[in-house]
Amino acid sequence: MSERRVAMITGATGGLGRVLAADLAADGWDLALLGSNAERLAALAEGLDLDDEHTLAVTADLRDAEAAREAIDAAYGRFGRVDALAHLVGGWTGGMTVAQSPDEPYASMIDQHLWTSVNVTRELAPRMAGAVFGRIVAVSSPVAARPDAGMSAYAAGKAAQEALFGALAQEVAGTGVTVNIVRVRAIDTTGDRDSGSVKDYATTTAELSAAIRYLFSDDARVVNGERLGLHSGL
Repeated sequence: MSERRVAMITGATGGLGRVLAADLAADGWDLALLGSNAERLAALAEGLDLDDEHTLAVTADLRDAEAAREAIDAAYGRFGRVDALAHLVGGWTGGMTVAQSPDEPYASMIDQHLWTSVNVTRELAPRMAGAVFGRIVAVSSPVAARPDAGMSAYAAGKAAQEALFGALAQEVAGTGVTVNIVRVRAIDTTGDRDSGSVKDYATTTAELSAAIRYLFSDDARVVNGERLGLHSGL
């Protein structure tokens, strides 16, 4: 079993996932990196300042319950533990009114936001509770509570995810596990927000990484079931 804390990052090869992985590696965490593209996962793992024994890259479609279970089993097989989860799997669709929209965008958003969350947390939360320590964080959006026109499918997916995490936070209360949401309106992956070329309400990957790492920490042990807003200009 690893003596270092272990973080699992889903959607690890996205803009936020790459920054968070590098920051956690620098903080001394072991990393289980999950994603759907094996080549990009391998490149991410190779680019981190970690020995091979401190990283694991697993290609998995987390919309599938068995694939999620196998990925989590692989992490426990390598490290013997998972202390924290940053659930960054996502996706966006919009631009159509409810009357215009076919069924597919709703199914897609529910799959990506709700079912990936169900499949991963259903496996991880009991194991974390048994270890008397765990941190679970997902990134969501304020549209989960106040949807914009033309964003009903995305808002429905995020609202479903937030409902799941809210219930899970109550179910694990007192076990040493915390479950929280970080809300952003948009993510600035280029670092250009302050130049004016990116919307001023966008949240930088550095800001998001700092918030997630705080929620992973011992100092955040009393923070549970919260929706932390990291957005401005609304």
